[in-house]
Amino acid sequence: MVANHFSLISAGTEKASANVARKNLVGKAMERPDLVQKVLGQVKKKGLIETAKMVFSRLDTPVAPGYSSAGIVLEVGREVEGFKVGDRVACAGQNYASHAEVVFIPKNLCVKVPEGVDLQDASYVALGAIAIQGIRQAEPQLGEVVGVIGLGLLGQLTVQMLAANGCTVIGTDIDPGKLEIARKCGAIAVAPEQVAETATGTTGGQGVDAVIITASTKDDGPVTTAAEICRKRGRVIVVGAVGMNLPREPFYMKEIDFRLSTSYGPGRYDPGYEEGGKDYPLAYVRWTEQRNMQAFLELIKTGRIDTRVLTTHSLPIERAAEAYDLILENREPYLGITLAYDRPSEVRTARRVEVAKGAATKAVRVGLIGAGNHVSDMLLPHLVKRADVTIRAVCTGTGMKAKALAAKVGAAFCANDYSEVLADSEVNAVLIGTRHNTHGQMVVAALNAGKHVFVEKPLCLTEAELEEVLAAYGAAAAKGQQLMVGFNRRYSAHALKVKELFSGRMNPLVMNYRVNAGEIDGKHWVQDRSVGGGRIIGEGCHFVDLMQFVCGGTASTVSSVSIARHDSGITNDQAIISLEFKDGSIGSLVYAAGGDPSMPKERLEVIGSGRSAVLGDFTLTEMYAGGRRETFKTSKQDKGFGLEMDLFCDAIIDGKIELPGIDEIEAVSRACILADQALITGERYAVDVTSQPVRV
Repeated sequence: MVANHFSLISAGTEKASANVARKNLVGKAMERPDLVQKVLGQVKKKGLIETAKMVFSRLDTPVAPGYSSAGIVLEVGREVEGFKVGDRVACAGQNYASHAEVVFIPKNLCVKVPEGVDLQDASYVALGAIAIQGIRQAEPQLGEVVGVIGLGLLGQLTVQMLAANGCTVIGTDIDPGKLEIARKCGAIAVAPEQVAETATGTTGGQGVDAVIITASTKDDGPVTTAAEICRKRGRVIVVGAVGMNLPREPFYMKEIDFRLSTSYGPGRYDPGYEEGGKDYPLAYVRWTEQRNMQAFLELIKTGRIDTRVLTTHSLPIERAAEAYDLILENREPYLGITLAYDRPSEVRTARRVEVAKGAATKAVRVGLIGAGNHVSDMLLPHLVKRADVTIRAVCTGTGMKAKALAAKVGAAFCANDYSEVLADSEVNAVLIGTRHNTHGQMVVAALNAGKHVFVEKPLCLTEAELEEVLAAYGAAAAKGQQLMVGFNRRYSAHALKVKELFSGRMNPLVMNYRVNAGEIDGKHWVQDRSVGGGRIIGEGCHFVDLMQFVCGGTASTVSSVSIARHDSGITNDQAIISLEFKDGSIGSLVYAAGGDPSMPKERLEVIGSGRSAVLGDFTLTEMYAGGRRETFKTSKQDKGFGLEMDLFCDAIIDGKIELPGIDEIEAVSRACILADQALITGERYAVDVTSQPVRV
């Protein structure tokens, strides 16, 4: 955790983001047609009104600007090595190195600032690393001539580094002021209409050896110019966001090598590196994004990079809005703009912030712990519309989002440490919607704190965690506390229709549940077994629970098998799970991530006692009995979220209302944990043995 002293406004990137943010809904849609298609798909499933609410909720969520800063370490995680409290550090990364008094930074996005380097200079670190990576892609040699198109911050840093590398630099930009700065830094800086002639004259008609494009424009002009001034078999590297409709003839005739540069360098966009802290071996990946950051600070230390010549404005954070007005309105020339943070570090670190004084006290007083898209879109709307429910607290990992949501729902306070929510005596219920690996410990802590608990699925990831939850619930239940897991599908009107169809039957059921799950990238946290638990534990529990609900018996045995191989290296999300239930029913869960997304996601077939039912993606249910077919339709998907939330609240108010029993919750959780294990061992396990897995 770092107390920022300076952060750098990346004028080009942040101006573009601010311009999009200021546009109306139509303008935003034109910027992102890919997202429009996703919205249209949601309309088909959830209906226009529900989709509109979801879209406007997302648009109303604040986003942290900034991705380059420097400051002093306040706290260090227990698994972090190489940093200590009091270290001067430079930080990078969107949603990490933000314009904020206090930020939290993964260790691979943080580097120590060398002695003699000012923190204001060090706040350029992200831009410096991006410039370095672009140069590494260009592979400049001593004495080569390199063109730089676009002389904003990235371009100016690139000019200085190339000059330090012994290259002759030809820079171009439409802004005369930026040309003058580049000349001071050693470049031959000319207007765009002069760049071709200058390149010819400087290279004796051969053309430049490489061109690095650091401009920001949707126009294809920069790549066209780059091809024009480049020599045969030269290199063109795109660092900035530019149009890339390449003119074929010059690229083909000159056999130009066209390359893209990925931000700070190797490790960028790899969650294992950036969030998980897994470094790449130096012998195999010499320049990772962290090592590029270190190299940039060394260039400042040795005087080969001068950021002061680039810094045109420095404002205190309290005047940040003025800085953005300056950028958006072009009131005066600007280039590097830094924000300064002067308040003492010890007054910046409050983990609880009061939002709405005198918030109403009602029967159910909920503390939200985790408020991602699912909680915000699917659960929260059903809570806020109830007259007997107060959202008293909002806790998320991002303080800005917590405060914005708390203000929106009228919460008394927000926090970024869930212990603050559990310590609040007014909170009598918590809704846990964090990442899966935190569920078990948070449920135990909340039950021990005397709170009613609703936790999104899964309940936990391991049998050891399950045992801890069961022990905590045993003591809590004796005091009247409720525990509910977000197995919402059993509360759908479609599920209730199927349950009713098979009521009064004499024989067990045969059930087949097919899930067209859709692919999730292997780098997503859900696929990380230590964080998301994999998709069988993380999502498969929904389908096991619904089969339990329909047949009325808890799972008793489980076995599973997955496909033998897959290009992604992940096979456990394409599997068949076989279940037996205590009432004698059997079920098969076909969980397939490899299908076409246009196919409806879920289909449950139930057969037994002369009756049959087909539940189709919670919009159409077909029921067959007595030689007749009956259908039940809903205008939009009904997955049971509304009834689920109502039952949880009603059970808190009236302790006589029964929620699903702990035996059902335990059976679903244990069945999925063992099913996931069976994918490895190939064994068939008894679910109802609580001490350890037993083969049967």
